[in-house]
Amino acid sequence: MPLWLNIISRAILFMIVLFFITKFLGKKQLSQLSFFEYVTGITIGGIAAIVILEVRHSIIIGGLAILVMAAIPYIVGLIALKSKKFRDFVEGKGSVFIKDGKIMEDNLKKERYSTDELLELLRKKNVFQVADVEFAVLEPTGDLSVMLKKENQPLTAKDINLTFASIKEPQTIIMDGEIMDEPLATIGRSRDWLHTELEKLGATIENIFLGQVNSYGELKVDLFDDKLQVASPQERPLILSTLKKCQADLELFALGTESKEAKQMYSKNSEKLQEAIEKVTYILKS
Repeated sequence: MPLWLNIISRAILFMIVLFFITKFLGKKQLSQLSFFEYVTGITIGGIAAIVILEVRHSIIIGGLAILVMAAIPYIVGLIALKSKKFRDFVEGKGSVFIKDGKIMEDNLKKERYSTDELLELLRKKNVFQVADVEFAVLEPTGDLSVMLKKENQPLTAKDINLTFASIKEPQTIIMDGEIMDEPLATIGRSRDWLHTELEKLGATIENIFLGQVNSYGELKVDLFDDKLQVASPQERPLILSTLKKCQADLELFALGTESKEAKQMYSKNSEKLQEAIEKVTYILKS
């Protein structure tokens, strides 16, 4: 076999082997690596490169070496799941850099981080003042986790006692002009419903690059031709306008009747409906 063909066949073979090994080890290998995983990855890559380029080396021996190196992190991972001490030794522990708003200089020196590097990590988290930070820890992966002081944290709905309905994940039901039947069935919709919604929007399946149904059951589409405009769903604005009309009608009935009891009933229900409208307006307008 010619040398160039031998190298190409080895490269393809080991690419396939490494693909299945990485798939077997799991998605964790694709995220930020621990010390042990970093060393293992470099070693496996080095073995593969040597066997591919140095044709005098046996493919079987090279493949065996890669399998052994791949088995080691798998076994280590199983042990680490059962032993906290072993996990801390292999994967490392987080180092506290800021506690109670104060920089832990000893921990910075221990991890060999300078003040400039700490500030850089904070800026990546959109934090520009150390005084704004309550707690910050350097994770074993090298990422900095930051908790701001209470007064510097973004305002949440819970802080102002607002309650929100749970939001379901959007379902992609059209992709590249093709209908995805499984997610369509997941939300309990049919193709007939989809075609009806597309008629409302003035679009066809073939023209749609991506179509998703949100938690309110509304269809949102992105067309292949970005110059074309698609009508927005009108169900929620229509509901809001209907509620407002009903509330206005109740006020008119209260003003138009001469019966005391009827006037009180209309006024009371008008106030209740107004309260309901105020609570759902942010949902129906979003």
